Parts: sequence; structure tokens; C-alpha cells
Amino acid sequence: MKTHNISRRDWLKKGSLTLAGLAMVPSDVWAESVKIAQANNSTFLYRTDNSFNEFTPPSVFEPKLKAILRANENPYGPPPLAAKAFQEEVFSGNRYAWSTLNNLIEIIAEKENVKPEQILMAPGSSDILEKVGMVFFQHGGDVISADPSYMSLINVSESVGGRWRSFKLLNDYQHDLEAMAAAIDKNTKLVYICNPNNPTGTITNVDKLKRFCSKISEKVPVFVDEAYIELSDNGLKDSMVSLISEGKDVMVARTFSKIHGMAGLRIGYLVGKEETIDKINQITRGGMGITGPSIMAATTSLKGNEFLKMTKSKIAEARDYTKAYLDSKGFKYMPSQTNFIIFEINMDGKEFLEKIYSKQVGVRAFTFWGKNWCRVSMGTLDEMKLFTNAMDEIFA
Repeated sequence: MKTHNISRRDWLKKGSLTLAGLAMVPSDVWAESVKIAQANNSTFLYRTDNSFNEFTPPSVFEPKLKAILRANENPYGPPPLAAKAFQEEVFSGNRYAWSTLNNLIEIIAEKENVKPEQILMAPGSSDILEKVGMVFFQHGGDVISADPSYMSLINVSESVGGRWRSFKLLNDYQHDLEAMAAAIDKNTKLVYICNPNNPTGTITNVDKLKRFCSKISEKVPVFVDEAYIELSDNGLKDSMVSLISEGKDVMVARTFSKIHGMAGLRIGYLVGKEETIDKINQITRGGMGITGPSIMAATTSLKGNEFLKMTKSKIAEARDYTKAYLDSKGFKYMPSQTNFIIFEINMDGKEFLEKIYSKQVGVRAFTFWGKNWCRVSMGTLDEMKLFTNAMDEIFA
């Protein structure tokens, strides 16, 4: 086993100085960025020279929101049986949960057709993204991804000295795999694919993506973020995880935050080569950050799929309602296969957020491709009606 030339303690010292409060260990990069941006009265959350950026919301918690449609949370979870398992496990909270965690790892390994040593558990997949960014880019290098894409790994990579090389999605909103492949050079440390993509909600063809991952992983590691894949039309059939059992240098991240409805319970996992998992474990301790009750809730949720089917159906219903509304009002949106929709708004993003928050509806707003966009998460039908009513008043 090859060891790193920087110890965990030295790396933590280095990281705490370099990240300057943006990405602690572990952290919620978005919430921390919002806090900093609000304190500085900044229009944007990230560097102003980014082609992709997010508008700072007027407040994270106030005014009190009637419809929280900004974090792609599942309004129906967690599953009742998982919640019961969580409650019962609280009484074992005086003990470390290594035994129950190892049991969950065994279950996941069997599900993904890999060895337990190829699984890294963590408090949510965002935590995994941040850890990979920290570990892979501690000595610099380039990360290649789509424009736009989910920024957690990218922001942390840049914070520790990496460089983001982005490639605009194609006209059909798929990843430009040809351009990304052509851009790989000696400085490339990682290719990051979010599929379905966030914040666009769009998906890249499974056959094209599988060929890309198989070929490119012979040159550099490929990280495929599948946080929303179970909500897509084909679900897990479109996963890239089978490439790992074939020996490819591919990482696949999953989360219990979305279809399982456990965003607040913080649990997710990474599947990869043993060498990759070892490399991350030498610096971080993912499993240490997960509570025993969360582990039991996740274990229970994996035993049944009725809740998952219900969730997918309800979210599709809310998505159809929202699309019909946007069509009726002439808003242009991207074809989502997730629990959120992004659409163009003919208004300054910061102004839009102030208006819609004042109506007690929380969403997100972005700028990219020279346009302003709103991303709305799918809530219950009643919550979506609060959203559409607010939109009617804003764009009357």
C-alpha cells in the first residue's frame, strides 16, 4: 500500500489555514458560504469571476417559510419503519456504532456487488465529495466537470489549490463527454460527473456515459455522483457502479438524503477501488461521523421499497404539476429527472429571491450561460401551489 507524504494531523493543519472557513472538516459548504455572503452583503455565494454562481438568499432561516423548496429534500420521509428503528437505537447511544455500521457496509457491498473494503461510509454524500476534493487536490491539479454542476467537490478542490475546468452541457443538456475527454492532460487529477446533474436535473445517456467512464478511468479517476439516480426514469439501471466490480478506477457516491428521505439524518456512501478507499481513509474517518440511530434507519430503509415507490410517484406528480404551470406561463425549463426543476427567470436573481422569500417560499437562484435561473425542489402538491401562487404575484 502506497502511503501519502503528509500525515492526517499535518493535513488538518494545512487545510484549516488554506480553506479560510469555507470548508471545514466536515462541513456544509453551502450553508457556510451563505453565512459568509450574508455577513458581507454579497450578491453571490462564490467568487465573482465564476461563470457559474449562486445568488445569496436574503436569509437562511427567516422569514419563516411555509414552503421549503430550496434543498431538494424529500417531503415524505423518512420511512416510518426507518424512523422507528432510529428511535429504538437511541437507547444504545452510549456505545460506538461500529458493529451496526459494519453490518450496513456488508448489506451495501452485497447490493453493489463489491467487497466491503470498497465501501466508504460518511454523513451524507456531500461529505464524501468534500473529502475527495481535499484528498485528491492537496497538491493541486485540475478537476474536470460540466458547466453547470454541483459545486461541493469543486469548491473544496479550489480551496486547497485545485483548478476547475468546466465544459458547458450540450444543447440537449447532456454532458459534453467528447470535450471533457479531449481536455484530459497531465494536470488532470479527477473527472467529476453528476448524473442526474445538479442544478439542471438532466441526465446523460447511460451507454455513452458507461463507455466514457470505462475508457477515461484508464487515464484518471472518474467520480460519478448519483445522489438523484433513484429518482430518474430508469433508476439504478443507469448506475455506473458495475464498472467498479470490473476493476475500473471509478467512484460512485450515493446518499440516503433524497429518495430515502433522510437528509437530516446524514448518511451516504462511496463505492470505489480498495486503493481509493484506503487513500481517503488515510486522512479522513468517514464512519466516525455517522450516528448509530442513522445507521439503523438506513439499514431498515434498504429492506423495503414501498416507501421508495411512493416517493418517486408523488415527486413525479408534483413535477408534472410544476411543468404544466411553467408551460402555461411561458417559462423555459430543463427536462428534469429529479426532484427539482430549473427554469429561466427574466429578473435579477437576488431581487427574485427577496420577492419570493417575502412570500414565505424558499427556492434557489443561479446565474450561468449569461442567464438567471430559479431552481425549485419538489414538495407536496400543497407546497407547489404555494410556489405557483407566489410566482403569479411576482410575475403578474
